[in-house]
Amino acid sequence: CDCAFRMSNIYESAEATLGFISSPCLTKVELRVACRGISDRDALSKPDPCVVLKMQSHGQWFEVDRTEVIRSSSSPVFSKIFLVDYYFEEVQRLRFELHDISSANNGLRDADFLGAMECTLGQIVSQRKLTKALLKQGNTAGKSSITVTAEELSGNDDYVELSFSALLGRCLTCAFFPLKDFFSKSDPFLEIFRLNDDGTESLVHRTETVMNNLSPVWKSFKVSLNTLCSGDHDRELKCTVWDWDSNGKHDFIGEFQTTFKELRAEQEGKQIQWECINPKYQMKKKNYRNSGVVILNHCKIIKMYSFLDYIMGGCQIQFTVAIDFTASNGDPRNSCSLHYIHPYQPNEYLKALVAVGEICQDSMTGRSHSINHLFAGIQGVVEAYQNCLPKIQLYGPTNIAPIIQKVASSASEEMHTKEAMEYFILLILTDGVITDMADTREAIVHASHLPMSVIIVGVGNADFTDMQILDGDDGILRSPKGEPVLRDIVQFVPFKDFKHASANALAKSVLAEVPNQVVDYYNAKGIKPKCMSDFESTRTFSP
Repeated sequence: CDCAFRMSNIYESAEATLGFISSPCLTKVELRVACRGISDRDALSKPDPCVVLKMQSHGQWFEVDRTEVIRSSSSPVFSKIFLVDYYFEEVQRLRFELHDISSANNGLRDADFLGAMECTLGQIVSQRKLTKALLKQGNTAGKSSITVTAEELSGNDDYVELSFSALLGRCLTCAFFPLKDFFSKSDPFLEIFRLNDDGTESLVHRTETVMNNLSPVWKSFKVSLNTLCSGDHDRELKCTVWDWDSNGKHDFIGEFQTTFKELRAEQEGKQIQWECINPKYQMKKKNYRNSGVVILNHCKIIKMYSFLDYIMGGCQIQFTVAIDFTASNGDPRNSCSLHYIHPYQPNEYLKALVAVGEICQDSMTGRSHSINHLFAGIQGVVEAYQNCLPKIQLYGPTNIAPIIQKVASSASEEMHTKEAMEYFILLILTDGVITDMADTREAIVHASHLPMSVIIVGVGNADFTDMQILDGDDGILRSPKGEPVLRDIVQFVPFKDFKHASANALAKSVLAEVPNQVVDYYNAKGIKPKCMSDFESTRTFSP
């Protein structure tokens, strides 16, 4: 990838920036998913279900998100919550696909398809709770069903970070041991439910299982106050501790109730713990006091800032585009080449470049790394691309790790400032045949720690399997040494899926995740937006 240019100065048009990423939405909606009556193809075992949410755009289905995998469950209630934007004026078609994920591989390639349900977001929102049969191949309905519950978010976007531990397995004031498998230790996990006004319960979070341990320390987790308690600090929360079993029939250890108001007391230095009560033992055993205690180790309220907060605080998007000039594209003088300049119609590289660039140019200016001058909008970029084609020799191999490392180097310098001043986005236009997969994986894992995102648009009809692996949607991307990405920063889009769609459709698809990626990075680092007054005093204007 020899040709790269940078776009910057997003500050001057924050409103336009928001416009190219998404149109004003009516509201944000949380979707919770549960299934019932799932049957495995293997009659001797229960499935390991996972639900993939897809959204339709211009006739194509694109993955939005997916739930966790629940082992050995025929009626799973997923703790993963889908957050989607609801546009009243649009028909937003959704598809929920249920897959049986094997224990050895969390990806979908070797998974069994168990059924799917299609509906519109409007149907779920209007009914609040939608239950439909899961249709198998050939649209035949089986006995399994899926229930999707919608909840509109209130104005509070703050999060709370919580960490719990426990001392389980015996009554702390007597010699009674209530757990069935006490002598073989236990495999505890914790579930937190919110009690709703209508008497129903909503699963807020399910911890990981700590194997063979009566003193588990569960990993800390973050959850929005909307999800936890609907913004009501006095709302009851039910917490349940289970002993995990591989057959899915988990043993009940005990439960307790609390409120967010009580959780917050930990911030004042108070030690918060609860007796874990099993009502059955409480009724039958005279000497029973509890099945142990659950301890709150940590409670921290995290102020969540929006994309607009960061943009208006002076954060600039440094937008770099890399174009694949390698031999696999074909000789530009040949009409079969992906780089061939047709006198009457643009090639796919130009179509992709213009589709994204025209949306961006209102709020960004372009800078070339090699010739060091500002382009006159997207037309200047197009002219530079066309002018350089006759002057360069296409060759191999196709290595994209170097350009990722180059942008990551600049992002690393920004990271050390510990301020929200620059976020880096790399757009790679390529024919998809890359030769440095190991180095690219390593570079992406490193970049996932930085204020940086990577968008890849695949041009032509090549095999894009490698690019889809880099996307990370099908499992977790890892470096050759096994290190996982800190966050999913790569989005891959094949241009062929947008050949017959409007130019805006491609731009919307590749840029839709940008706001959340910016916000997620800075919020995770605890970096606040700069005040407008602070930014204005230090800001210099380019001519």
